[in-house]
Order: sequence, then structure tokens, then C-alpha cells
Amino acid sequence: MSQELPIPPREEISKANPPTDLSSIKGFTWWRRTLAYQTGLGLTPEEKLRYENDYKYVVQRDQCNKCYEHRDWLLKYSPTVIFMAQQIAKLNKTQTNNEELKFDESKIICDVCPDWKSGGFHPDLGILICQNRIRDKWHLEDTLSHELVHQFDNLKFDVDWLNLKHHACSEIRASNLSGECRIMQEFSRRGFGFTIGKGHQECVKRRATLSLMGNPNCKDQKHAENVVEEVWESCFNDTRPFESIYR
Repeated sequence: MSQELPIPPREEISKANPPTDLSSIKGFTWWRRTLAYQTGLGLTPEEKLRYENDYKYVVQRDQCNKCYEHRDWLLKYSPTVIFMAQQIAKLNKTQTNNEELKFDESKIICDVCPDWKSGGFHPDLGILICQNRIRDKWHLEDTLSHELVHQFDNLKFDVDWLNLKHHACSEIRASNLSGECRIMQEFSRRGFGFTIGKGHQECVKRRATLSLMGNPNCKDQKHAENVVEEVWESCFNDTRPFESIYR
């Protein structure tokens, strides 16, 4: 006959045995470190630095996943993005002896950007979407449309991006055609600080000037403004590949 285990006294049964090591509680360590980080209390300098790095990684990973999710959705459902992708594919086809080509979405990359821009285009590398500067799917739609106009121009017109007139013209077209200067977009950025009627043109000029100021051949803001004005009429009225634009 096996030996029976002794029955503990009733008072020992009714009392919960507290854990000897609080860090063994599931989630406790994470909760404590999170709270400590938010309050700035209870963390050593080494713990705080490690937590900051972990936190940044999680945020950047989530931003990246959301950016690609929105990109893929827009390539399927956004009329402007789909149309521009089709036009770019046609230009690529023309340049490769009319071989059937599809739009290469792998050259639309999401990543963290250190400056204020929400996106950028490089003629050799493709389109960069600044995942940490994108507010939502619709902001990404305008940003992607803007950069797709640059990609179209680069193929259609063989743009010299260091030539200020070339650069200014493409920036004017991109801001004009992408939708980023629609009235509601301007209102969300500037509140009542825009003028209905000429507000669209003022937005296009302002954004083209800011972009041109980043060109290494541009001396200053006044220089950029003068170049934008010089090419304004012809470039603003050039809506290719669209027949017209909705403002």
C-alpha cells in the first residue's frame, strides 16, 4: 500500500502562496519596465537605453508593415495609382521593344526617413515612402501618386534632375496631378490659411519651391521661386498622362 501524503492544515490551504520572484509572473517584467519608462523612474541608464531601442524597433516594424499594407491596397484599388502604374508600364514597354511588361511594385520601398519629406524618387533606385511621416492611407495615396508622376516624367521626358528647370517642371506637375493640393488637403495642413480659387495654384507653387530648394544647384528660396515662375505656365498646364485634373 502506497504511503499517503499528509493533509496540510486548513489555514495553509486557504492562503495563497505568493511568488518568491515577482519577475516570474507572466507579463510583470514588461509591465514594470513599460511603466518605469513612461514615468522615468526605476530604470537604470542601461535599462532605459535598451528599452528605447526595443520600443523604436517595434514602432518602426509596425509602421513598415502598415506602409506596405497600404501600398498594396492602393495598387489594387486607387484609381490614380492604378492609372499611373499602367502608364509607366506602357512607357517601359516602349523602351524594351514592345515586350509585355508589368509595373514593378518592388521598387516602391517603405523605410524610415530623417527629414520632413513623406517620400522621394530616384531614377535608378525607385520610390521611397517615408513610413514615419505618413499619416494614413490617403496621405500615402497622395505621396505615392506624386512620386509616380516623377517616375513617369523620368521615362517620358528623360529628366535631368540636376537641371533646375527640369526639376521644377516635374515638381509642379507632381503637386498638381497627385491630389495633394486639393482644397481639403490644404485645409487639413493650413486651416483657414489658404485662399479658395487660387489656393490650388499657391499650394503647387509652394510645394514645388520647397522641393526645388533641396536641389544642390539651387542657391536659396528666392532662386527656387524664380525658376518655378519661369516654367510655371507650360508645366502647370501639362496634365499628361491625364486628360484633365480634378481639383
